[in-house]
Amino acid sequence: MPLSSTVRMAALALFWGSGFLWIKLALTHGLTPAQITIARCALGAAVLLVLARRAGQRLPRSWTTWRRLVVAALFCNALPFALFAVGEQHLDSGLAGVLNATTPLWSLLIGMTSGAERITHPARLAGLLLGFAGTVLIFAPWQHGGLLTWPAVALLAAAASYAVAFAYMARHLTTRDTPLAMSAAQLLTATGLSTLALPAAGPLHADVTALLAVTALGVLGTGLTFYLNYRLITDEGPTAAATVGYLLPVVSVALGAALLDEHVGPRVLTGMTVVLLAVALTRTGRRAAARPLATDGPAATADRVTADVRETAATGGGGTSLLPAGSARLRAGSERLRAGSERLGAGSEGPVRPATPGTPALVATPPQPGDRRPH
Repeated sequence: MPLSSTVRMAALALFWGSGFLWIKLALTHGLTPAQITIARCALGAAVLLVLARRAGQRLPRSWTTWRRLVVAALFCNALPFALFAVGEQHLDSGLAGVLNATTPLWSLLIGMTSGAERITHPARLAGLLLGFAGTVLIFAPWQHGGLLTWPAVALLAAAASYAVAFAYMARHLTTRDTPLAMSAAQLLTATGLSTLALPAAGPLHADVTALLAVTALGVLGTGLTFYLNYRLITDEGPTAAATVGYLLPVVSVALGAALLDEHVGPRVLTGMTVVLLAVALTRTGRRAAARPLATDGPAATADRVTADVRETAATGGGGTSLLPAGSARLRAGSERLRAGSERLGAGSEGPVRPATPGTPALVATPPQPGDRRPH
């Protein structure tokens, strides 16, 4: 991996994982969960609007797209942002980062329940069961003073909300050539949804620390985080970007312990390790099952491209749309499909060559209603 991508990955892990620290600081210095959510969405949208304008991308004009963005913004931004802030009112920022890592497990469970996912590899089922066992180990409900409280449930619900959002976006949202503008539109929509809770947000009693913390959360932990994630997936593919998700709990726990004197006992650390191992197992099974060599022509290539989209969506909850980050590879995927179709039309019996080892994985917009290829 080039040095620039390594630096970008380290910066992404730091900015993304530090979001839980900024939430905690903003809460302890006077801001309410609703105020944090509104400010975070608005600042993140402002950053992405500037980046989209520099890239020459315009906001969507279709009302259908905006209606779909309302659902995506609710479950991917407004709701989980608020739930994380509510949970961190009573629990440590490090624990919030650990529970955020359960998002891929929720994604797999939702996919199994809805019939969109089939477990074809034993590692995926083992990872799912192991992941939730690790979550139970963290909470220790059998102990007096265990962590299974309403704030903890709010943190888990936030991670599950991300999973719901990714499943919806994979099915209903297309991004084509405007990933930055689409994500800016999504955060603008989330800002509007969050503003509805402003009457219940309470008076503003924030000090300078709170304002600086929420600014860092919105600019670095939301807006710039998405841009770095977008660049990393474009340059290195979704698998490389997905590895950042494994670093988030480590960053959140380390920052909480170093800067907030949060204590993380051996049981929570063990549970975190189990959860990360479980996520790794589910992703290993996914790659083994969903990435066959494209030896059956364009249909196999289409299946692999669609599998890459699902893999990108399962990287974890980052607070912004992950699927638009991969749309820069759509044109390359379309060219491969078109080339394969032309070869079949010309009577060629040769297989479509798989991607050269080491090249970034393709990410494309998933099939939409009306498409005739298999979903």
